[in-house]
Amino acid sequence: MTDRQPDFTEQYDRDLEIVQAQIMRMGGLVEAAIQDASTALETRDEELAEHVRKNDIQVDELEQKVNEEAARLIAMRAPTQEDLRTALTVMKVSSNLERVGDYAKNMAKRSSVLVQMKPIEESASDIRRMARTVGEMLKDALDSYIHRDTDLAEDVRLRDREVDQMYNALFRQLLTYMMEDPRNITGCMHLHFIAKNIERMGDHVTSIAEQVIYLVTGEMPTERPKGDSTPFVADPNED
Repeated sequence: MTDRQPDFTEQYDRDLEIVQAQIMRMGGLVEAAIQDASTALETRDEELAEHVRKNDIQVDELEQKVNEEAARLIAMRAPTQEDLRTALTVMKVSSNLERVGDYAKNMAKRSSVLVQMKPIEESASDIRRMARTVGEMLKDALDSYIHRDTDLAEDVRLRDREVDQMYNALFRQLLTYMMEDPRNITGCMHLHFIAKNIERMGDHVTSIAEQVIYLVTGEMPTERPKGDSTPFVADPNED
């Protein structure tokens, strides 16, 4: 009688590879959404902003597929500790990617509103630099996941402080613009919520990096102190 266990294991490995490919597909879509949303803001491109909003559904659908497949992988056999960690990490990573995609969509929504208003000096380009930093962090976080590179993951965690500092500086800049001219208040508030969306993206990317460390070592890293020192009112338009 032929032992079929190797075939079962090979099928499990193939299924896991498919799930991880879906994660990378999600990551690529989210990276593009961050770049396109920030470009739409800076160039006042309503069509590009609408493209970001419509494409978010692809990210949502992929998250659902990933979670369903990961749950099925857990259910189909009694997983080893390592396999269970992998499945749980996949679900956590997909959840964080979905949230980053939502924040990019929210950026695009506000960009469409800001097109109707007077530009506020260099704020849009400053926001784009901040978004570019988060996009680079996301790329590295996904690379660290694929290569199980804890050093790169730790580097991503540390770089989130740079995003916090950029947000703090932009927050103070926007306050100055509002005090100098009350007509800037509405536009500055929209820009502030966009900047906060990007800062939150950085938090979720950092969470992905932490999940990589957990996947490889079996332990979550110690909590990283936040560098956001500003007061914050919740955005009622966030999904």
